[in-house]
Amino acid sequence: MLAHQREKIRALEPLKAKLITMSEDCNERILAMRAEEKYEIAMLKKEKMNLLKLIDKKNEEKISLQSEVSKLRKNLAEEYLHYLTERDARKILIADLNELRYQREDMSLAQAPGVWGEDPVKLTLALKMTRQDLTRTQMELNTMKANFGDVVPRRDFEMQEKTNKDLQEQLDSLRADYEEVRKEHEILLQLHMTTLKERDQFSSELQDIQRTSTPRPDWTKCGDIVAGGPDRWQVLAEGKNSDQLVDVLLEEIGEGLLREKDFFPGLGYGEAIPPFLRFDGPVQNKKPSKKDVVNLLKDAWKERLAEEQKEKFPDFFFNFLERRFGPSDAIAWAYTIFENIKLFRSNEVMSQFYAILMGKLTESVYINQKETTAQLLKEMINADSQNEGLITMEQLSTILRNTFPVKTEEHIQELMEAAGWHPNSSNADLFDYRLLFTENEEGQSEPFVQKVWEQYMVEKDEYLQELKQELGLELYEDVTLAKMRRALMTIDPTLDKQNLNTHLSWAFQIPVSEMPEDEDENIVTRLQTAMERLYMTDVKRTGPRESESLRGSQTKATQQPSQEEVFPVHLL
Repeated sequence: MLAHQREKIRALEPLKAKLITMSEDCNERILAMRAEEKYEIAMLKKEKMNLLKLIDKKNEEKISLQSEVSKLRKNLAEEYLHYLTERDARKILIADLNELRYQREDMSLAQAPGVWGEDPVKLTLALKMTRQDLTRTQMELNTMKANFGDVVPRRDFEMQEKTNKDLQEQLDSLRADYEEVRKEHEILLQLHMTTLKERDQFSSELQDIQRTSTPRPDWTKCGDIVAGGPDRWQVLAEGKNSDQLVDVLLEEIGEGLLREKDFFPGLGYGEAIPPFLRFDGPVQNKKPSKKDVVNLLKDAWKERLAEEQKEKFPDFFFNFLERRFGPSDAIAWAYTIFENIKLFRSNEVMSQFYAILMGKLTESVYINQKETTAQLLKEMINADSQNEGLITMEQLSTILRNTFPVKTEEHIQELMEAAGWHPNSSNADLFDYRLLFTENEEGQSEPFVQKVWEQYMVEKDEYLQELKQELGLELYEDVTLAKMRRALMTIDPTLDKQNLNTHLSWAFQIPVSEMPEDEDENIVTRLQTAMERLYMTDVKRTGPRESESLRGSQTKATQQPSQEEVFPVHLL
């Protein structure tokens, strides 16, 4: 056996040498690859420095161009004033020249040659004839005065007749206005009497309600019960109405009950149970903090947006928990996170995640919100030419109007106030726009981002309500695909074909590739079902109604450009 083993050792010695040789080759390759990577890293760093220098150079060129533009504007204003002065001086000079020319002509007529050289006899005869003509003309003038002294000239008569006609028209118009105002006055008197009766009725109802209703709750008492004491309750209750305070109080009570639970009862394997909650038996409560839950949800969103082939969101959520905590703890974390996001509805991150997880909203709604927020931040960074993190309120107003061209002035005003604007502030006041996009440790956004989300949901409700009114159907009635297509194009004429087919695909659950191009009346669904499906997805107005756009163009066409519109105001 020893001899056999020695033979085997001798046979394996060449293999050992070959293995050593291959190991050395691999080490050399690794060293070569590392050297190549170091070279590439050095080249990339060098390229980065060159690009940074190029950016600095471009910024300097931009600053110099801005200063040159301001200088040219100043020169243009000076030239304009110079030419304006020259024009006025030229007009005055022309008037003086004309006056001198008229004086010269008068003097030449007064001193015409040959007048003093006339014969005195001729002059005497001419004077006699002129006196006779004057006497005859005077007699004719007296006769005309005697005959036509009481006659009014035609021109004065026509002028007086026109004035009388205008006054008569004004009198008729005033009489019509008076009758209209009198009728309105009678209607207002009737409304006043009706309002007095309603006021008396409401007053009596109010007194009855005050006698029978319960007193308004004293919310300050909750500060002794909530964890953190009155100070924390004051922070939680700031700016909230009674309904919101009830939600906050329920969340605080629910959070305490949730932490007392050590196990959750399994929901079983029924079809109505979400896939990530299908388990039978007790499930451990991991008891994470709100901060941990929010950070976990943010990590899930990052991984969701980064993946290429997207699976269904509930399946992805459970697979994410398996990858994060392992198959053994995934179901426990699924129950724990589900109970937390179901409880904390006032938390923006949790409420959105819960709605998408339960199929009440689609992922496109969350993606649209993040893209809108990123677009606003990008526009503000571009407006910040000094890279100091500061812009003016006027720049913010311009950015909001460019980013949200369909929003009303009231909504723009609400966003400005959420950003810190108030009526007494100046539009030139600077503020730190980066503070508008910060979040606290529990994922709560600033009021500006919250207001953008609230307005998005309100505008979606208004859009769907307008669609329902355009269809003219009740929720229990059926609607055809063709009628839905026509209604969408009516309330939103600027809607492109891709978005239109996407909306119809969601409403009727038809793939976009199979969407019929003709007016197919055979594809129907219940209106309530279609509206619920549209509410789930990212539906919003892309432009004004046709009547609004037409009215805006007519108003613009009728306006005559003023001098300020023809020439820049700062130069005038």
